[in-house]
Amino acid sequence: MQGHNLRTTPATAALMALFLAATCAEPLPAQSRQSSSPAADARQSANPNQPATDRSDLLRQFSNSLNELTARVSPSVVQVLVSGYRALNAKDEDDAALIGRQRFLGSGVIVDPDGYIITNAHVVKGAQRVRVVLTAAATGESQVRATLGEHLPPMDAKVIGMAPTFDLALLKINARNLPALPWADYWKLNKGQLVLAFGNPEGLENSVTLGVVSAVARQPDPDNPFVFIQTDAPINPGSSGGALVDTDGRLVGINTFILSASGGSQGLGFAIPSNLVRYIYEQLRKQGRVHRSVVGVVLQDITPDLASGLGLKKHEGVIVSDVVPDGPAEKAGLKTQDILLSLDGESVPSVPLAEMVVSTKPAGTVVKAEILRGTQKVALDIPVTQEKEGIDRIADLMDPATSLVSKLGIFGVEINDELAEEISDDLRVPSGVIVAALAANTLGAETELRPGDIIHGVNGKHIEKLDALRAALDAIPSGGPVVLQVERDSQLHYIAFELD
Repeated sequence: MQGHNLRTTPATAALMALFLAATCAEPLPAQSRQSSSPAADARQSANPNQPATDRSDLLRQFSNSLNELTARVSPSVVQVLVSGYRALNAKDEDDAALIGRQRFLGSGVIVDPDGYIITNAHVVKGAQRVRVVLTAAATGESQVRATLGEHLPPMDAKVIGMAPTFDLALLKINARNLPALPWADYWKLNKGQLVLAFGNPEGLENSVTLGVVSAVARQPDPDNPFVFIQTDAPINPGSSGGALVDTDGRLVGINTFILSASGGSQGLGFAIPSNLVRYIYEQLRKQGRVHRSVVGVVLQDITPDLASGLGLKKHEGVIVSDVVPDGPAEKAGLKTQDILLSLDGESVPSVPLAEMVVSTKPAGTVVKAEILRGTQKVALDIPVTQEKEGIDRIADLMDPATSLVSKLGIFGVEINDELAEEISDDLRVPSGVIVAALAANTLGAETELRPGDIIHGVNGKHIEKLDALRAALDAIPSGGPVVLQVERDSQLHYIAFELD
């Protein structure tokens, strides 16, 4: 993560030459012109006394480099067409309880030639049908015709799995020999490095924009412990799930969101780092879902006041503020006020970077931690475990095609053995149907049900499955009384109403 040097690929060298040609007022010393490095060659070409034709050649070289790179990367970026159910309040989607049928569009990236495509989880959330439009490989004059109408037909895609915590999803289409993008190493990414963003902003398919890495590790939301790549390459709605690539055409990250008061690009775009994307992709492909990896510790960034008040030897970095009782970190010997120096040999100067190292470790493995305790350095092996699901994340598990209970106007999720184990600490009864969300535009009865409620019974009959819930409601005539036994906040309640 150290250093901020620009990569000297042919494209970057040409851009440097253009910049210097436009800004240098004096010829450079002879010794500078004798260097054989790409940057020095660029400075040599930057002499303002050089002919205009030479500067035109530099422009042409840079343009050709971008053209070649774009032609190589574009076929790996797809358009994702989704129809299904989505929260109607798009500005506050995570908290919205009202869901309705909508159509929406995003982007995706081919990461395996056998038809595996990575996109954002929020792009396909609530999908009943997902289709993918591949980008035709076109160069030269044929690019114009391809852009103006020579499109490939949409292909049905299957959602292999979703990782809502990381906002990533894996799709699969029935195709082979697709142009997959190679992975870049996020840990080698530099601030100021040239990057290109590919996607379908506002439905304008197969678009590309150019910019730089504004920050290699940004945490725009203090409540979200994960880091993002910040870029000024213009990103707009519809670009979600698209590719952020370096000048070698390698996948640096997945474009995810923007910070904007107007809804359009303001040069504040964010992408999920490639190393995290690759880990999530591998987990989704193997098992269809991902649990967040944790070690049972709470970390805080060290501030000057905190360091002064606790008498710490280091005035920056990461300190352990809490250790979960009987958790992996406590059992490994980690203590509060320990200062975290590195994880698996990687320096972790901030909490988000520490979280990222742990997040990309599979459960059951060990993370090697180096800590500073007082003046002594200590090495610990901390086992990695999985974070349990909470009821507030159950909506991410529902399938709108099979979860609708129309007579109640809800989407429900059955509590199976695996889910019961994940949320056992929150349950009074380890079975039932969880209200994942309320359904818009249905003729369901008006009830007091809320997302997170667990339905255990209908008119005294115990309910464990969605089919049993529907059957019990179907047996009640229109206008008949309904009494639901509902668990809410670990307390049992009755909700009574007349069935419409």
